[in-house]
Amino acid sequence: MTSKTYDGGMKSKAMLKLLAGLCLVAPLVGCTAVGAQEVRVYSGRHYNTDRQVFKRFSEKTGIKVRLIEATGISLVERLKREGSNSKADVILLVDAARINDAANAGLLQPAQSNKLKRNIPARYRDPSNRWFGLTRRVRSIIVNPKLIDPSTINSYDDLSKPELKGKLCLRKRKNVYNQSLVADQIVLKGQAGATAWVRSMVGNVKQPFFSGDTSLIRAVGQGKCGVGVVNHYYLARMQAGDNGKGDQELAKNVKLIMPNPAHVNVSAAGIATSAQNKREALKLIEFLSSPQGSQALAGPTHEYPLTSQGSSNVLKQYGRFTPDNVSISAIGANQKKAVQVMAQAGWR
Repeated sequence: MTSKTYDGGMKSKAMLKLLAGLCLVAPLVGCTAVGAQEVRVYSGRHYNTDRQVFKRFSEKTGIKVRLIEATGISLVERLKREGSNSKADVILLVDAARINDAANAGLLQPAQSNKLKRNIPARYRDPSNRWFGLTRRVRSIIVNPKLIDPSTINSYDDLSKPELKGKLCLRKRKNVYNQSLVADQIVLKGQAGATAWVRSMVGNVKQPFFSGDTSLIRAVGQGKCGVGVVNHYYLARMQAGDNGKGDQELAKNVKLIMPNPAHVNVSAAGIATSAQNKREALKLIEFLSSPQGSQALAGPTHEYPLTSQGSSNVLKQYGRFTPDNVSISAIGANQKKAVQVMAQAGWR
């Protein structure tokens, strides 16, 4: 795990020093509040560019952000171990399953905010107000046009076509992004329909199953696979050159298809049950969910903001997409069923 601190600009620092000096003379004038001007964030997002967004928040509000980064699973387990002794104020995780698991484990507390209701469409926040979406990511389809005619792939259903046998590559079953995709399809098709779809799709898989989206994209670009399923931003980063020139060249062999309609997932944040700085935590989440905050998080990582199609040149090339009508909370609620369906269908 790594820990970082981001504080406000010179004006904010000067003001805090002035107030601290006043406390020496008049210790009853809000000294506790002065000391509480910070928020501790446990983040499962591992993007350096997020730190610039936290810095911007600190400069705007004078509230320090103390950041601890680790994998989502590690953070949730840490919170469970720490219990009421945890120093976490804000929990920031990726994927519906992880944020729902944290909420259902009692690690997040409800928050009431008119700003959050305005900033975040209902489908991207918890009905009980325990977590709030910040950025969006689409589980997209990629093809190598030399092997697969892109015009023959329009939806997730097309991945089960018999003509794709031995040409489809997928990530391993334990990958939470694919679990959420199957949960999404359970909501849309019912468990029986989703099971039939998964079984037919897995029958098309060219072994082995991949451990990561990036390695899967490389395999499609190299012609080892004809078609695959990945989060859109992995390919966007390669095409933008963020992963280096080698991957950028390889990505020229790959075409992204936005399924119609598309399964959309989120990164999301909530206030920790143990939060000692609840007011500051709420301010941070309100800032991150605002149009400016969401765009600041999403832009450098090629994710989609909450309410627009994104500003990245690569994303503009992908065109607009239509989300399906499945809420993030419904995806999280069907995650365990999804894992069972995948296992029974032979998704390893």
